[in-house]
Amino acid sequence: MVQSDARDVDAYLGEIEDDSRRAAMTRLRELCRAELAGFEEVMAYGMPGYVRAGGGQEIGLASQKQYISFYLMRPDVREAFAARLEGQNMGKGCLRFRSAAKVDYDLVRDLLRATAKEPGRIC
Repeated sequence: MVQSDARDVDAYLGEIEDDSRRAAMTRLRELCRAELAGFEEVMAYGMPGYVRAGGGQEIGLASQKQYISFYLMRPDVREAFAARLEGQNMGKGCLRFRSAAKVDYDLVRDLLRATAKEPGRIC
C-alpha cells in the first residue's frame, strides 16, 4: 500500500494484508497514542498522522511497498537523536524499516517522547 483513501486509521490498518506488518503498524499506533498526549490522530497524505493542537502534523506512519515508515517532521528532534539515528535507513524526515521484525520500538518511543515534550519547527 503506497497511499490509502481510508477515512480513518482503523480502516487504514484493515487494508494491510500482511499480518506481521499490520501488527507492527498497530503497535506503532499504540505507541503514538500513549506517548503523544494532546495530539489528534488524523489521516493525512494517505497515512496515519499525529497533530499537536494548534499546529501541524509532527508524526506520520506508513506501510509502504518495501518499508514500514515512521515520519518525524521535527528537524530538532532528528538532530538531537543524530547519534542514535546514525546507521539507520533514513530519508529526509523518514525512518524506514525493511520489515516488521526490524522496527526499533525503543527508538521510536524515545523519538515520540522527545516530540511530545515541547512544540518545535516542522519541516
